[in-house]
Amino acid sequence: PTPLLFQVAALERQIFDFLGYQWAPILANFLHIMAVILGIFGTIQYRSRYLMMYAVWLVLWVGWNAFIICFYLEVGRLSQDRDFIMTFNTSLHRSWWMENGPGCLVTPVLNSNLAPEDHHVITVSGCLLDYQYIEVVSSATQIFLALFGFVYACYVSKVFLEEEDSFDFIGGFDSYGYQAPQKTSHLQLQPLYT
Repeated sequence: PTPLLFQVAALERQIFDFLGYQWAPILANFLHIMAVILGIFGTIQYRSRYLMMYAVWLVLWVGWNAFIICFYLEVGRLSQDRDFIMTFNTSLHRSWWMENGPGCLVTPVLNSNLAPEDHHVITVSGCLLDYQYIEVVSSATQIFLALFGFVYACYVSKVFLEEEDSFDFIGGFDSYGYQAPQKTSHLQLQPLYT
């Protein structure tokens, strides 16, 4: 159930970023989905290297989500009104939750000189929860899941490595007390002279 939860959370995030034309998060979510699949494959196939790569990705994923939290809370010099990092500066799109959040009422502003020719100005009011906080909660959930996944990947990888180290490839049965038959004197090899 846990890998399924990771996939569902990543797909949910991907869908809402697609709806908001948030290209940087779409790319990051795609890489995250691939990493989760790699982690699942590593678990099923007993591949500790894949799990270690997944754990390294999760560290980067936590950093990305921490950046998103800082971006939407406008920490430091980050500004949503000035920086269009999430769309790679290709458009003025914002989070899908800005206009479609719970309880939000969108009203177009007619005859506004603030918008470029191909855009319109809107006002959003009555939201039960502002879109910034929805994005922050989503990123915080991703961080929580990533921390859990990191601990899981490290533990399972350690178990796989210990199993590889404990197996005796030559004898194969030494840990079970099995003793191979001893050679008797009449079976000893003698040098052959020609």
